[in-house]
Amino acid sequence: MSVSGTDTVQHLYANHHAWLQGWLRRKLGCGFEAADLAHDTYVRLIASRRLPEPEDSRAYLMQIAKGLVVDLYRRRQIEAAFRESLALIPEEQWPSAEARAIVLETLSEIDAMLAALPAKVRETFMLSRFDGLTYSEIATRLNVSVASVRKYMLRALHACLLAFGE
Repeated sequence: MSVSGTDTVQHLYANHHAWLQGWLRRKLGCGFEAADLAHDTYVRLIASRRLPEPEDSRAYLMQIAKGLVVDLYRRRQIEAAFRESLALIPEEQWPSAEARAIVLETLSEIDAMLAALPAKVRETFMLSRFDGLTYSEIATRLNVSVASVRKYMLRALHACLLAFGE
């Protein structure tokens, strides 16, 4: 249903925000994060320009919120891995706070782009770029042809170009 449907965002917010924030608080164990994600849920809802039927409102909001919770946990994993990497070098060699924020944002964008790819395309890209395998080695490991590996890499590289506006 479009935003001009029978239920408005204002109506959804008035009727379901407290419930959604409570659900998120129980899920996350933190009222501040719950408030942030409840807000982000409505931002995504507005950006989608689609509203659920009134009887599906809570399920629809919960679906959006669950995706945001997954995003939050993925971001935490990326941040933890980045902190572990920083711990391996002397603190005086760490990038500035601004540079660290840019790196974390970029890593999150890469993670989201990779997560959106089909499994074989993602695995092909990872094996090639991070493990350094040749296309022949990847084909053997994935039990596909070298032509398929080329096709998967082309698709992954195209996704990279789209994600980073090149």
